[in-house]
Amino acid sequence: MQMRKNPIKINESFKCVRCKMDVKKHPGGSCRNHCPFCLYSLHVDLNVPGDRLSECRGQMKPIGIQLNKKKGTRIIHMCQECGLKTVNTSAPDDNWDLICELSRVPQ
Repeated sequence: MQMRKNPIKINESFKCVRCKMDVKKHPGGSCRNHCPFCLYSLHVDLNVPGDRLSECRGQMKPIGIQLNKKKGTRIIHMCQECGLKTVNTSAPDDNWDLICELSRVPQ
């Protein structure tokens, strides 16, 4: 999994390309990385979160979770185009039923 440092803080609303829901800005003011309804993301960043330099643009499927003492519950995503794996911190308004389902997926 790719570990990235020094994110570019972008907290913006968007329309999810997967479930078509309108996604509002992150409620805590942090960076919005994925759809809180379906948990999918897009492969838009290349070197650091927020740089929007990736040409891939593949859908990042949620494939599991990771528990982190400092960052809490994190969602593991895998790009459906190039196979890149990333880990992203969950948000308070995420669909916790889906996160619970992901917790049953063996890693």
